[in-house]
Amino acid sequence: MAVTFVKPALAQDALRVLHVGKFYPPYMGGMETHLQVLCENLQSEIDVQVVVANQGRRGAEDLVRGIKVTRTGTLFNFSAAPICPEMVSTIRRTRADIVHLHLPNPMAVLAWLASSHQGKLVITYHSDVVRQRVLGKAFEPFLHRVLERSAAIIATSPNYIESSPVLPAYRDRCSVIPFGIPVDQFQRRDQLAVARLRQGYGQRLILSVGRLVYYKGFEYLIRAMSRVTGRLLLVGNGPLRNELERLARDCGVSDRVVFLGNVSDEELIQFYHAADVFALPSIARSEAFGIVQLEAMACGKPVINTRLDSGVPFVSLDGKTGLTVPPADVDALADALNQLLDDPLRRAKYGEAARQRVLSEFSLETMTRRVLQLYSQVTGQEAGRLRLATAR
Repeated sequence: MAVTFVKPALAQDALRVLHVGKFYPPYMGGMETHLQVLCENLQSEIDVQVVVANQGRRGAEDLVRGIKVTRTGTLFNFSAAPICPEMVSTIRRTRADIVHLHLPNPMAVLAWLASSHQGKLVITYHSDVVRQRVLGKAFEPFLHRVLERSAAIIATSPNYIESSPVLPAYRDRCSVIPFGIPVDQFQRRDQLAVARLRQGYGQRLILSVGRLVYYKGFEYLIRAMSRVTGRLLLVGNGPLRNELERLARDCGVSDRVVFLGNVSDEELIQFYHAADVFALPSIARSEAFGIVQLEAMACGKPVINTRLDSGVPFVSLDGKTGLTVPPADVDALADALNQLLDDPLRRAKYGEAARQRVLSEFSLETMTRRVLQLYSQVTGQEAGRLRLATAR
C-alpha cells in the first residue's frame, strides 16, 4: 500500500532555511543521508528547502518526503566536484533567512559568494579536503572568505576542531553538534531473521560496513582475519572490491570473509544484531566521523575503531564502548578482535554502554534540537516564530 507523506503545517512567518549540499537522495552517501534526515526532521519546525547538483546537465525540481529539492544541472565535473552555474541564481533568488552550506563542496562555496545573499550563513563542516591537496590549496582562499562571513560553523566532534588545519582559526564561531540517527529504527530486532543469519554464517561474527574505497582500511581487516578465529561479513560495494577479494584469497581467508555487497536498510539492521563485534578499520581523516559506528552501537554492539585524528574515536570510546587501535596496524586489530570475541561478558558490557551513549548523545532528536537552538542564536528569533524542538 502506498504511503502518502503529509507536510506539516507551518506559521506564515516560519523561519526559512535553504540547505545547500552536493547531492541529495536517492543519490546515496554519508553527507547526503545526513542532509536528508536533518531536513526531514527540521520541517515540522521551520520552512526547509534544499539545492544540490543534479547528475545530468538538466536541472530538475522534486518534492522528496515534503522537502522541495532543486537539483541544478551539472555542466561538467572538475576533480569530482560538480560545476553547476545555475546554483548561483538559485541561491540569489531565495528568500531564506539562513543559507546552510554543507562542506566540503567547492560549488556551494563559490555559488554562495557569487550570489551576494544577504541573510545569515551557517556551515556544517563535515570534513577537510583530504586527498585532493592541489585543488584544496587553490580553493583555500574562497573557503576562508566563506568561513569568515559565516554566523556559525557546525563541527561534528570536538576532535575535528582541534585537528583540522582550518577550523582552529574560527574556534569562536564553532559549535559541536554530532550526527544523530533514528535510534528506535535500529533497535527493531527480528529474532527469526537474526537466528537465520547466525545459523547461516556461524558464530564469532565480525561485521564491517562501508564503501570499498582506500580510506576505509578494509585490507588491514582482511589481513587481520588470518590471525582471528571468526567470520567477517563485509557490507558495501566500491572500486576496490575485486582487489579485496583477491587479497582474501591470497591471505587464505576467502572462506571466512564474506562480501555481501549492498543490502537493504532492514537487512542491515538484522546484520548488526547478528554480529558479535563491529569493526571500523579506517586509515585516513577522510573518515571524519563514522556514522556506521552509531548504527552498530544503537544495536548494542561493541565497536573496534582506529585512533584517527578525526571524530572516529570520539564516537566510540576506547575501553568504554569498545576498543581503539592504531590505524593500519594488523596485529593490534587482530588482538582487539580476539579479545572481544573471546570475552562475551566484556562484549555485553561495552555493547550496553554503546547503546546508552547513542541514546544520550547521538539521537536524531538531540541533533535536530541542537541545530534549531543554533538557528535561534544566529537569528535572534524567540520561541513562536522558531519553536525549539523537543524529543518527539
